[in-house]
Amino acid sequence: MKSSNPFSISQRLKSFKYAFAGLRTLFTEEHNARIHLIAAVIAMVVGFLLKISATEWILLVSTICLVFICELFNTSLEALADFISPEKHQQIKKVKDLAAAAVFISAFAALITGIIIFLPKIISLCTNN
Repeated sequence: MKSSNPFSISQRLKSFKYAFAGLRTLFTEEHNARIHLIAAVIAMVVGFLLKISATEWILLVSTICLVFICELFNTSLEALADFISPEKHQQIKKVKDLAAAAVFISAFAALITGIIIFLPKIISLCTNN
């Protein structure tokens, strides 16, 4: 459907408030998102300390973003499912479990990526001292 409103940069900039509201909701209401945030900050600090390469930064940032994207979708699906069916329902449970599995897989991928990037550097630091 075509919008009758002309393009407006100020309106586009105002639309960012919805994205920031979503991030605020994610980090204030979701305990796991805060855990992921702490892990991401630690990984980035370690990345700076170990002077990882540009390619390693791309992989690290990509996996961190993937975790947050999955967490956002999981949180969205859970909120929608709870709104549609506040009572326990087997199909709603299935949807929630699948969304949670996506977060788990992305977090596991981030962990493995971190191990691949950091472990050789940490071992090298420990053996060279």
